[in-house]
Amino acid sequence: RGYTYDAADASFALLVRYLQGNLPHYFEVESWHAQVLALAPNTATPGGRTRAKAEVSLTAGGAQVIRSCAGNGPVNALDHAFSGALAQFYPTVQKLKLIDFKVRILDEDHGSDATVRVLLEAAGPTGTWTTVGVGTDLIEASWEALADSY
Repeated sequence: RGYTYDAADASFALLVRYLQGNLPHYFEVESWHAQVLALAPNTATPGGRTRAKAEVSLTAGGAQVIRSCAGNGPVNALDHAFSGALAQFYPTVQKLKLIDFKVRILDEDHGSDATVRVLLEAAGPTGTWTTVGVGTDLIEASWEALADSY
């Protein structure tokens, strides 16, 4: 389906732990969504004519939290909403950051219907790690890589 783990050490480690039955469940994502808003030309800001919003709903520590955030794109907005929701339960999440983001089309003959692979590199106090997401929806593949990174 397009998953390769040679460049996605963290996703591979999570997969192995899952298959062994010892993957801890620190949180459960209930839902997420992202939207991009096109601004009228007279309301454009120096950053461009689009803005993104995202909302993440998750349960951790027996409590549900819903976090909405804006960003300069849908992945940025999802990253802020996700980390903001998790930080209420795990404050060290605030020290993590996305440092690289790569997208590759896997079946280029399909045009906008192509499957994409997203590699996301994150960094924190313990080092850097890379996660992978795959799908025909770029935002969903990005979310998959983002969720693994936390």
